[in-house]
Amino acid sequence: MPIHIYNSLSRKKEEFAPIKKNNVKMYVCGPTVYDESHIGHARGAFVFDVIKNYFEYRGFKVKYVRNITDIDDKIIDKARKTAKPGDDLKGLVKEVADKYLEKYKEDMKALGIGMPDIEPKATEHIKEMLAMIKKLIKKGYAYEAGGDVYFRVRNFEDYGKLSHQSIQMMESGARVQPDEHKEDPLDFALWKRSKEDEPSWKSGSIEGRPGWHIECSAMSTKHLGGVFDIHGGGIDLIFPHHENEVAQSEACSEKGFANYWMHNGLLSVNGQKMAKSLGNYVTISDFLAKYKDPDILKIFFLSTHYGSPVDFTEENITAAKAAKERFNIFFDKAEEMASKAISIPLRNEKMQKELSAMLDGVKEEFQKAMDDDFNTALAMAALFDAVKKGNSIIDSKKFYMEEKIAYLKPLVGLLRELGDVLGLGFSQQDISPELEEAVKQKLKERDEARKNKDYELADKIRKELHDQGVVIEDTGTGTKWRLK
Repeated sequence: MPIHIYNSLSRKKEEFAPIKKNNVKMYVCGPTVYDESHIGHARGAFVFDVIKNYFEYRGFKVKYVRNITDIDDKIIDKARKTAKPGDDLKGLVKEVADKYLEKYKEDMKALGIGMPDIEPKATEHIKEMLAMIKKLIKKGYAYEAGGDVYFRVRNFEDYGKLSHQSIQMMESGARVQPDEHKEDPLDFALWKRSKEDEPSWKSGSIEGRPGWHIECSAMSTKHLGGVFDIHGGGIDLIFPHHENEVAQSEACSEKGFANYWMHNGLLSVNGQKMAKSLGNYVTISDFLAKYKDPDILKIFFLSTHYGSPVDFTEENITAAKAAKERFNIFFDKAEEMASKAISIPLRNEKMQKELSAMLDGVKEEFQKAMDDDFNTALAMAALFDAVKKGNSIIDSKKFYMEEKIAYLKPLVGLLRELGDVLGLGFSQQDISPELEEAVKQKLKERDEARKNKDYELADKIRKELHDQGVVIEDTGTGTKWRLK
């Protein structure tokens, strides 16, 4: 079955037809590194990581590029705020960008979100930007004015085709700032003149720094070619950023640009836009410090289609925690059962067929969901259905222990495999010997407290372990524990 993608350009769901068979070239707008990344940034990065994973699961070879904006007004402003008299602003700008890029990478690693194949920086592609700008000026699509370079929007006939706006619609909101020298309020900056102490680059008479939009056109063209398969980013980037990318790229090459445009929905917090001024700004570090397990955030994201908005609430996160717990409990039960008996292959032909049909059914439902514009909510439903089937096998009285294990072992393996596609940490966790020894000691102290009927101390130890990310369960065969 082919993969279908909702294309923002056509506003329709289309069958995915790559430029080169079994290959996907994908460019996604990455972060502007001027501050700590928040959970909204995490959603965008996670969405396209899952999409990449699924393409690879389906046998495609993916070349994934995600850029880094490391020169921008926000970065310069941040550097100015930290500058002291006599400081080199240019050096501070680089320090700010490097600091927050490193933090972004740490956050992605902590969340278990994969890195792109190529992560180009804007400052390392100035040559390509200037070459593109020079070409646009020569063709009459761009002009110098007051030390800046602007793109002539009205010269590009298809302007507005991605955002589905007409020139007339845009005119009402267009404004010219006092320090701008545009011919037309709709024109946008390709190159900005720099102030004396700001970072700048020079080529001929063009001196300054790049506008935001030109960097993505230059970097995507360099690393993926003139026309590529998928361009992604947040829905808030459709206009003006992605619209301007289309215009300058196609005006320059006189060819197409990206064949499919994919946009993830935005994240709100308790129904409001996330903002520091509202006190609802949740960084990735904040989330992990409070909830520990990155899978909780991921399941929260996966429970909604990538193109829809999501609302970060305690209720929704509690539901995601319960969902992860459901998986954990099933894995624990299955593994405990496997430890009690020898695993042998099913010799009964009917049972073999039942097992194959069950596994094929789970895979089919999962793939059907993901082939339909990466519908992770339905894909998760297929995994939950597999857990339900697994629990019914565990509780069944019609199977011998060995038969149950023969069913459960491949089912657990499949769940871990499909969980990996969705970026979930279903693979068994590595537990250090030090942690294992520390937990065992605490459990020994708790058992002693319970024997002495010191339930207050026993509860205190349980809570202490829970706060450290350790879940304990009292069963008929003793106390079991696992990481959250």
